[in-house]
Amino acid sequence: MLVWFLPLFLVFLMIGLPVFFGLLAAPGLLLWLDPEFSTKDITLLYRNVYNGMDSFPLMAIPFFMLAGELMNRGGITMRLVEFSQAMMGHFRGGLAHVNILSSMLFAGLSGSAVADTSALGSMLIPAMEKQGYTRKFAAAITAASSVIGPIIPPSGIMIIYAYVMGESVAALFLAGIVPGILVGLGLMLMVKLQADKYDFPVATKKHSWGERGQASLKAFFPLLTPVIILGGILAGVFTPTEAAAVAVAYALFIGLFVMRTLKLSDLPGVLGRSGLTSSVVLLLVGAAMAFKTVVSLSHAPEAMAEFVLSLTSNPLILLLLINLLLFVVGMFLDAGPAIIILGPILGPIFVELGVDPIHFAIIMSVNLTVGLATPPMGLVLFVASSVSGERVEAISKAILPFLAVEVVVIFLITYFEPISMTIPRLTGFAN
Repeated sequence: MLVWFLPLFLVFLMIGLPVFFGLLAAPGLLLWLDPEFSTKDITLLYRNVYNGMDSFPLMAIPFFMLAGELMNRGGITMRLVEFSQAMMGHFRGGLAHVNILSSMLFAGLSGSAVADTSALGSMLIPAMEKQGYTRKFAAAITAASSVIGPIIPPSGIMIIYAYVMGESVAALFLAGIVPGILVGLGLMLMVKLQADKYDFPVATKKHSWGERGQASLKAFFPLLTPVIILGGILAGVFTPTEAAAVAVAYALFIGLFVMRTLKLSDLPGVLGRSGLTSSVVLLLVGAAMAFKTVVSLSHAPEAMAEFVLSLTSNPLILLLLINLLLFVVGMFLDAGPAIIILGPILGPIFVELGVDPIHFAIIMSVNLTVGLATPPMGLVLFVASSVSGERVEAISKAILPFLAVEVVVIFLITYFEPISMTIPRLTGFAN
């Protein structure tokens, strides 16, 4: 009976039950109904909600979210946009290119797709609409580019994957750099094709090198953040969790004393927003870890492995099938819980077939991240709808060409291992 936990969970999602409660109600109900299990097993399930959150590596997530909030409130997001506009605003479809480049830069600060959509969308969607873009297109490109946030380090979902699967956070961070850049370049190529076809406007005149230098100086301290984070981790100066705390201290310092765009009176609001967002993420992680307990009790991983390997033993075909599965899962389930639920089931299968565990981690992380912008349940679609005032259905239609680009990048990452593995191997973080 216990193996029905996943179908029951999907039913709960379809009737509108929040993911957190669905993750606990589905296995809890089946444990209660199954005579093989006692109330002790049900108690273990709910105790694991706390145990799942009680982890030193996971402390990095609220710290990175706080750093992103501090930088956003301190006007750092605006400086990144100004820098992007100085570099790319003169191209046809300039503001769309600026949107994508800003997302790539913002990814190095927050690692959150939702924060990216909210922070950049509130500035760039109205600006793009003023220049003649449709609101649904502006919202679509904002949502599509925001998925770069959890791919380029730092990344909350990669921290979760490393925690669940026992992998190196530094290796995953390094493996995400090139895939994230590839997604950004692919989106820019699609914007160029659409700009030529629909005669998109130029955002600004071409900036002189002096103006570009001035914009670079303004953005220098924010752009130094990912260098400090990655440099400190790779040099062994601090752990990823300590790096997140350093990012908070750095954001606070430059906001209060260097740029002076942050006030002490802003801090209660910043702490409140980051605390609320962090609590949602950590509750989902805790519930998903409890859900994982039932997965192991039901022996579903072994049954799934046996079923998958009975289809074919060719790893290339299996990777295609798993990509299709993850893409569908990403339409309905947030990336964090999906990784915790499916990672322990799927990861060992592909490692046994000879796929590098870091490589598979990137395949899974990028695929599920793209799912954040995939209809019908993509989280950033709803955030983009809230920011823009446009209907989710309209944004979903406008985002399809950009999703096609991201799917192509997923398959490139899947079948050309050096894209994700070259940097970790060169730095000695992968074999």
